[in-house]
Amino acid sequence: MTLYLPRTTTAQITEALANERRSVGGGAMNMVLTLVIVTDEADHYDAVRAATESGHEHPSRVLALIRRDRDAEPAIDAEIRRPGTAGPGEALLLRLYGPLGDHADSVVTPLLVPDAPVVVWWPGEGPADPASDPVGRLAHRRITDALRAADPVGDLIGRIAHYSPGDTDLTWTRLTPWRSLLASTMDQPCGWVTAAEVTAEPHYPSADLLVAWLSQRLNVPVTRKESHGPGITGAKLSTEDCGDIEIRRLDGRVATLSRPNQPDQTVALPRRRAAEALAEELRRLDADEVYESTAKHMAETLGRSGVNA
Repeated sequence: MTLYLPRTTTAQITEALANERRSVGGGAMNMVLTLVIVTDEADHYDAVRAATESGHEHPSRVLALIRRDRDAEPAIDAEIRRPGTAGPGEALLLRLYGPLGDHADSVVTPLLVPDAPVVVWWPGEGPADPASDPVGRLAHRRITDALRAADPVGDLIGRIAHYSPGDTDLTWTRLTPWRSLLASTMDQPCGWVTAAEVTAEPHYPSADLLVAWLSQRLNVPVTRKESHGPGITGAKLSTEDCGDIEIRRLDGRVATLSRPNQPDQTVALPRRRAAEALAEELRRLDADEVYESTAKHMAETLGRSGVNA
């Protein structure tokens, strides 16, 4: 069931939520966190769907703040979806008109569940300094996605300059399968890694983060090469004893793992959907120190190479 409250107030929304909880017996009280989505009308459907899917792993109360006409009179249109309608938790879609869009924190604060952690996600282009954003200040964790920016690499580098504990970006989370597979290739003794290489489409920040991660963890030079994509298409580790260990993924779904003197191995390595990446980020509410060190190393390396932020 969905309840619509056009031209409403936060007090009326709170009252409606209380009535809904009494009718279904609990509602948001058993949710593990509150996920606030800051988006627009064009992106809200996919974002809420991703949040709903990730909510099956992390029961969450979803608050979607949808910015509408900036020149309109201040108003709120609310849409309340009961648990079961939008996954295991309740979902609130709040369309903010006029100046209210610039003061979304004042709309969100009365609707937060006491003592529940807050995560804010910007599925589109996010703020340069998430921790200083009015809504971001309410959150334990802040999730952005530099891939949606006009200049993804520059957008990520600019945000890294304002990093605060709790910040993360889905361009990093998309790397988890690549990092896991590369780490597993070293299970067999092959001597020291002497160099590495990453191949990906241009202006793809996940590839630059992978270069930084390999460079930092292995303390070797890592070359960044370009391909037609999609995304990251290959990675290679050059070792002292085993020669080159190479992963190639040309279709965005299945990779080929090649080792010297061994038959090629086919590995499932699909590009991650937003729901999968979001679910991974919701598993932790502490600061991601590996992301912090890798992202700062990436910014420093690209800064030294003269890449514009």
